[in-house]
Amino acid sequence: MKITAEQVAYVARLAKLTVSEEEKVKLTLQLEQILNYVEQLNELDTSKVEPTSHAILLENVFREDQETPSLPPELALKNAPERENGFFKVPKVIE
Repeated sequence: MKITAEQVAYVARLAKLTVSEEEKVKLTLQLEQILNYVEQLNELDTSKVEPTSHAILLENVFREDQETPSLPPELALKNAPERENGFFKVPKVIE
């Protein structure tokens, strides 16, 4: 696929990047090589390959939930910079 310097400049502008003329030439060649490689991959016969969302099988590795007693309020608030009526006191964020 042919990429132009104008397309590279357009994408750079969208990404709010400043690229020199030398960088535009370099990026144009690099992007062209990448897209040519992707085109090669598109030529592969993948009709017998099962679609997957991950390259490897994933398992849930979380532990089982276990019920445990919660912290007593005085211990939970021990290092709170400010507290009020047994709760953390925080700045008002909603008007």
